[in-house]
Amino acid sequence: MSQTFRKSHIAFAVGGTVVALSTLSYLASKTQSVFLLGSVGASALLIFVLPEAPLSQPRSVVLGHLSASVIALACLALFGSPWWGVGVATGLGIGFMMLTRTLHPPAGSNAMIVFLTKPAWGVFLLSTLASTVALIAIAVVYHRTTRRHKYPVAWLKSGSS
Repeated sequence: MSQTFRKSHIAFAVGGTVVALSTLSYLASKTQSVFLLGSVGASALLIFVLPEAPLSQPRSVVLGHLSASVIALACLALFGSPWWGVGVATGLGIGFMMLTRTLHPPAGSNAMIVFLTKPAWGVFLLSTLASTVALIAIAVVYHRTTRRHKYPVAWLKSGSS
């Protein structure tokens, strides 16, 4: 699918992403925590490029990331890290997001992050929660300040129909 964006839309998406991820990077450096997960960069794309999409709404962003992370950590604890573990964890995470209507595609990569880094539960879950909540807060302020888009469309709206 090819989509054409106006230059102003591109500029605001770039600006929002720069502000959000630079802020998260700053917080990570000051707190010396894992505040900046790779999957959050993909979340920023959705939130700043397609802020009105169901997959970009706070409920899907936060709960999608959290549920995928919990499932991945549980799979790592149960199975260790066999070659098939990341596939099972990712599949279960996607299935859970579908069941709970909290679809957020970037969260699908959280299992890979967990299986590659093998983090402590508390550290990873706190980082996941903190980074997604901070990203949402920054996006709300940015969108309301620039008045380019209504974000969020609904705080508790499901990510899929």
